[in-house]
Amino acid sequence: MEISPPLHLCHVSKTSIFINRLHGLLHSIAIAFLIYYRASFLFQEPQTKATVPMLLWLLVFVAELLLSFIWLIGQAYHWHPVSRTVFPERLPEDDKLPAIDVFICTVDPEKEPPLDVMNTVLSAMALDYPAEKLNLYLSDDGGAAVTLHGMKEAWRFAKSWLPFCKKYGIKTRCPKAYFSATSKDDDNDDSFGSSHEFMADRQIIQEKYEDFKERVMRFREDFVLEETKSDITGRDHPALIEVIQDNSNEEAPKDEANEMPLLVYVSREKRPSHPHHFKAGALNVLLRVSGVISNSPHILVLDCDMYCNDPTSARQAMCFYFDPNISSSLAFVQFPQRFHNISKHDIYDSQLRSTFGILWQGLDGLKGPVLSGTGFYIKRNSLYGDSMQKGYNLRELRDAFGLSNELVNSIRQNYKANPRSYGIVSSMLLQETRILASCDYPRHTKWGEEACFLYHSVAEDFFTGFILHCKGWLSVYLNPSRPQFLGTSITSLNDLLIQGTRWSSGLVEVGLSRFCPLIYGTLRMSFLESLCYAEISLFPLFYCLPLWCFATIPQLCLLNGIPLYPKVSSSFFIVFPFIFLSAVSKHLYEVLKSGGSINTLVYEQRLWMMKSVSTHTCGSLDAVMKRIGVREASFLPTNKAADEEKLKLYQMGKFDFKTSSMLLVPMVTVIILNMASFVLGVIRIIIAGNWDSMVVQVFLSSYILVMNSAIIEGMTIRKDKGCIPLSVIVLSTVFSIIFLCLGSFFLMY
Repeated sequence: MEISPPLHLCHVSKTSIFINRLHGLLHSIAIAFLIYYRASFLFQEPQTKATVPMLLWLLVFVAELLLSFIWLIGQAYHWHPVSRTVFPERLPEDDKLPAIDVFICTVDPEKEPPLDVMNTVLSAMALDYPAEKLNLYLSDDGGAAVTLHGMKEAWRFAKSWLPFCKKYGIKTRCPKAYFSATSKDDDNDDSFGSSHEFMADRQIIQEKYEDFKERVMRFREDFVLEETKSDITGRDHPALIEVIQDNSNEEAPKDEANEMPLLVYVSREKRPSHPHHFKAGALNVLLRVSGVISNSPHILVLDCDMYCNDPTSARQAMCFYFDPNISSSLAFVQFPQRFHNISKHDIYDSQLRSTFGILWQGLDGLKGPVLSGTGFYIKRNSLYGDSMQKGYNLRELRDAFGLSNELVNSIRQNYKANPRSYGIVSSMLLQETRILASCDYPRHTKWGEEACFLYHSVAEDFFTGFILHCKGWLSVYLNPSRPQFLGTSITSLNDLLIQGTRWSSGLVEVGLSRFCPLIYGTLRMSFLESLCYAEISLFPLFYCLPLWCFATIPQLCLLNGIPLYPKVSSSFFIVFPFIFLSAVSKHLYEVLKSGGSINTLVYEQRLWMMKSVSTHTCGSLDAVMKRIGVREASFLPTNKAADEEKLKLYQMGKFDFKTSSMLLVPMVTVIILNMASFVLGVIRIIIAGNWDSMVVQVFLSSYILVMNSAIIEGMTIRKDKGCIPLSVIVLSTVFSIIFLCLGSFFLMY
């Protein structure tokens, strides 16, 4: 019997594994010496301990233990990293491929421009996949007429755009990216560059795209004028489900109509008195609605700004689902998030280099990567929880998924899609979908609680993936050379801090719950996988506490001449520079390995410090308050609308400090505190002549100042609109003086 060639290969880098494990061993030994040094101080003679206040010594010791702990559990990422290659040309014929539902979510037409959303829709409609097996659902949580109108215009333009892409094998199937003057020419343009037919068709399709843009933009302007007159708001509107189809008088041939994917607009009911559970709630509505319309066995989830950059992503994902060795237990295939507007000065680390370049490959070598919000193909039955695996009866299915017979039957049918003809869905079925999209439907069911996209945290993707892995499902990570999906990256500090606070809050909320991966996960998944999940859920909390300590306590002691570290002549002194150089050199190795530079390292070190004292702190506090019931969960979408002023600063590599004072003041306070302690501390050392006992503290302050020179520049040199406001500088100075005065008073008495 002839053996079929594999659909995918898994590559293990033995060199990386050796380097990772050797570094982990050496670094662990150094940390053990550090712990011994700190602990031995507690057992020294009283006159020796009297030189340093015990409280400050313990605070620094605890900070070092927390950082060591989060580093230690993070080594699980580096234990067995892998990469993968797929061979989609070896897949069976198109008639044997399973159907796919595409879920796209949008919330606010002001922050998420409808034209960009429609470009994402068009790129997904143009995937290299049988059109009759492709179904697109757009969730519009804002219930905006401009989004529905944009869908209709996108359908109209798609009737020309899709045949053009298929005829000429266009790879860049997002029309905005394809026709952009700043984008690289599509690879296939070279093949037809001298063809008069191609150039003529390209000109025609470009004119149609410009007409499409104009109609969407004109309606958006009218929508803004009429919006205040409407009683419908983003937080209070009825359910609306509409199948987009051609309502023109022109009759297209049936075979042409059949080549168009199904396109459905979904706006779920939202009422102020009902919790809507943010993105997880929207995805669950799409899951229910699609279940009674198309019921495809696989689902692609995309953010509204994350367009399909490679039309073959579906076929690449199917290379894993068609592997009989893993298909039965494979829940999802995760692609990395890539962005089309990354500056050469990526000061906000918008490309998430460490996450998608290093960490997710390490997770893939265990049981698979974390569900990452967008750019993943997921198996529908994995979202139905235990119901599919345990074979619940009809009554139990209704208790779990509600009283809709259509939905329950779709779950029991083992993914037999409902018959549809040329995009026509019966009015009775549409009425059923409105019930499924209502506020009341999921009440007293398991939607979001034990099955589907889970509501437990605003980090619904992380928590859902975690529960899937706990139930024994696997995932894989595929990072092809050509990005499969491209989104819009963050280009302002304000958006970075808002997004970071939201992520930190959601992750820490899981880490502090009964689902803490260190406890709940260790009993249900591999030990190393649970450590990775624990690191993700706890790192905001375990970074903010030590970083606040290292940014204040050694500086206060430097100012008052109190040594916290061994003298240069001490045998323990070498431990501290070794740990620092070990960490930085490993970071540099990973940066260079993933295509970064020295500047990348500086940007990431700076952001690590800035976010630890701002977003990680606020997010952790927010999570704690939600756990004790002081406040409810909230969600602010990241602004995807282009701001030329912010974009210009980002391209120049300058921070835009126009953000919330609550997040900016802590960063500025730390810098002012370190500037004062460094200058006054060095003067004191020169007078006292005790350099050998204070050198580590001097270096720590100087390192913080050098890495955060952008903040100093924003306070002193810059005079543009993105500089740090004077009110923030004054308030931060007051806080710094208060801290130094109270701290010095405490040390004196």
